Amino acid sequence: MATHTGGCLCGAIRYEITGEPVRAAHCHCDDCRKATGASFATNVFFREEDIKITQGTPKRFQADSGDTMTKEFCGNCGSQLFGIGSGSSGIKHVKVGSLDDASFVHPQIEVYTSKKLPFTRLSDDTEHYETSRPR
Repeated sequence: MATHTGGCLCGAIRYEITGEPVRAAHCHCDDCRKATGASFATNVFFREEDIKITQGTPKRFQADSGDTMTKEFCGNCGSQLFGIGSGSSGIKHVKVGSLDDASFVHPQIEVYTSKKLPFTRLSDDTEHYETSRPR
């Protein structure tokens, strides 16, 4: 079983993941862009029970854009770490930039492509959805 580690920029929060990802996705929604400060977010989804905080306690913020999203981040440096969507019970996403080694990540889908910025090019290696992925 794979083990992945990660944390925030200042080192106050560390985590460990045991298990394989459920999926990986690029998200172009307004919430992900604003939360990350980037043109899109790359999220890796794991079962919630596979993620263990080993140091520190993330702060939480809720946003509602049709699906309540709980964002978890470092209260000291502001690094985005995790997200939990009300529509995906038992699943938590990890921001790819918070992983110590993200070389295993290969996004399969891109969601909210209708919201992508004009200069963002979609990958030929992913499935594209104008809104959320079908459930």
